[in-house]
Amino acid sequence: MRFPTQKEPKIVYGGDYNPEQWEESTWEEDMRLLKLAGVDILTLNVFSWASLQKNDEVYDFSRLDRIMELVKKHGFFVCLATSTGAHPAWMARKYPDILRTDFEGRKRKFGSRHNSCPNSPTYRKYSVLLAGKLAERYKTYDNITAWHISNEYGGACYCENCEKAFRVWLKKKYKTIEEVNRVWDTAFWGHTFYDFDEIVVPNLLSEHYSENGTAFQGISLDYARFNSDSILECYKLEYDAIKKYTKEIPITTNLMGFYKPLDYQKWARSMDFVSWDSYPYAGEDPAQIAMKHDLMRGLKDGQSFALMEQTPSVTNWQTYNAIKRPNVMRLQSYQAVAHGADTVMFFQMKRSIGSCEKFHGAIIDHVGHEHTRVFQECKRLGQELFQLGGETLSAVTKSKVAIIFDWDNWWAVEYSTGPCNQLRYYDEVFLYYKALHEQNISVDFVSVESDLSNYSLVVAPLLYMVKEGFDQKLKEFVKNGGTLVVSFFSGIVDEHDLVTIGGYPGKLKELLGIWVEEIDGLISGDENSFEFLGKQYPAKLLCDIMHTIQAKAISFYQKDFYKNTPVITKNSYEKGSAYYIGTRSNPAFYHAFFENLCRELDISPTALTSDHVEAVRRVKGDKEFLFLLNHSKQEERFFIQFKTYNENIGKEAVNMLTKEKMPIETTITLAPNDVLIVKINS
Repeated sequence: MRFPTQKEPKIVYGGDYNPEQWEESTWEEDMRLLKLAGVDILTLNVFSWASLQKNDEVYDFSRLDRIMELVKKHGFFVCLATSTGAHPAWMARKYPDILRTDFEGRKRKFGSRHNSCPNSPTYRKYSVLLAGKLAERYKTYDNITAWHISNEYGGACYCENCEKAFRVWLKKKYKTIEEVNRVWDTAFWGHTFYDFDEIVVPNLLSEHYSENGTAFQGISLDYARFNSDSILECYKLEYDAIKKYTKEIPITTNLMGFYKPLDYQKWARSMDFVSWDSYPYAGEDPAQIAMKHDLMRGLKDGQSFALMEQTPSVTNWQTYNAIKRPNVMRLQSYQAVAHGADTVMFFQMKRSIGSCEKFHGAIIDHVGHEHTRVFQECKRLGQELFQLGGETLSAVTKSKVAIIFDWDNWWAVEYSTGPCNQLRYYDEVFLYYKALHEQNISVDFVSVESDLSNYSLVVAPLLYMVKEGFDQKLKEFVKNGGTLVVSFFSGIVDEHDLVTIGGYPGKLKELLGIWVEEIDGLISGDENSFEFLGKQYPAKLLCDIMHTIQAKAISFYQKDFYKNTPVITKNSYEKGSAYYIGTRSNPAFYHAFFENLCRELDISPTALTSDHVEAVRRVKGDKEFLFLLNHSKQEERFFIQFKTYNENIGKEAVNMLTKEKMPIETTITLAPNDVLIVKINS
């Protein structure tokens, strides 16, 4: 992903700047400081709707005009936002349909943000009008490199507008009320509908008894889909309004990693490039941060993405808002680049003096000068990014391993009542991802619609929902020589959350060569156990009690009435193999399992390093870029050979930050929180 109007392409550096919050007399000094820090792009106009539109008819762009002229004069690129993330107070007073109704059925008043009903005619009318007016007004500014629609879309609404729109959505999807009754299994509890107008939104006033607890999973699942689609439609309406005037400028909106309410895989199809906001909490496992970056890279089939926001130093909204220790901001910035980012951007350029984000970090602190640790760290990073230039832009990641992630499956797993209400899709996925990440095995995240043919190993944790045709795709993958790993509680339901009869794992029985008879939900603290490669590991949370059909049992339960029944199986299926792991275990097991499996499949680590050093590789033509990131508080020392992906020794290795040539085989010493970026010419 490259912002197309850059004269000298590089990793753009900057982020959110809100000069409208300050006296105009301070703007020139801000320009000086931001230039000094190496900033070259500013995200403008994120929350200015109220000042841009005084009432139904009157718009005032005079201050934004001055801001746009100022940043252009000082040579900054602009990522121009549409301001539609927070509607004006006058609009809420005059048109109350714009306000959301919450999950408990309460009509909201004006306040906060993300408070606009996505199906409000008022919101759709005025948000689209504003986006179009902005595009028309600033279409000749050649320093606008991207459009930024709204901001961090999210939440849900349960108002009458949404209820009516939900019925329309259902008619379009299912055509008849009879089909709705079938897919929702409304014969249960006498829920049969005879008219679409009888359908109400599922919340605490109807089907739900908690956020995830619902009496009718099919209804709640479809409402989750509908809500994501409704908000996406708002984005698309603004997108179309902008494209009418600026066809060549790419458009995005900032996503939020593993954000459950919105199906980002579907959203990405309508985004010119993916961008997202990364806010790790203090002490967060680096593998969790990496996994979010990899998910974002996977949304558009491996295309690079924009790191739209991170904090230079501290957040304001986490439970514990520890400052980033020296060099951590730099380390996390390069981790994003390593996993596919073509930008490094922040919220925010300058700290506000009031409201809830006044203590959120910024390049320019309240003290107002450059003599702070954070400013100097940002300045150093800016200088390094200038030095790196555009060499890594649009470089790709080549992975032999893919993890299947699916939002419909996420919603359905956590709406399921039983066999364990502690089951969390993200947590299960992370167990599998971390085992690969800590061995420096590169991983792509893919959807059920992705092409699997380029992978050697595909992993499907908690594949509870098997959509129409996906079982055939998995069979073809394995038939052609691929290796599949599936976890417990998989193959249970179809895309409507209706159980596939004939025994678990449903449509995957033939491929996996097993039949699951019962699922044991263990009480918290209880464990079974099993042995794998001579070591004992726990079996926790759920235990699938299974029978082999064609599969070979690899490991067996060691306790309870199902002692000596299989817990891990392997089924040979034409040219490939399919494994089934019938329980949750601990991280040590997944590490051992994938270490052994990847060795068998000849899937090599990106690089062999010490335990706390992450190795990530991006490829561009005949050049490869190896990122070595020390997440430890200690110095790390290890021997390394700089090899290319085709296993031939590279002809040349260069330290990209110092421009010094390096030996092809050498011992690396990395200081705490330090980074080494090596270019290898193959």
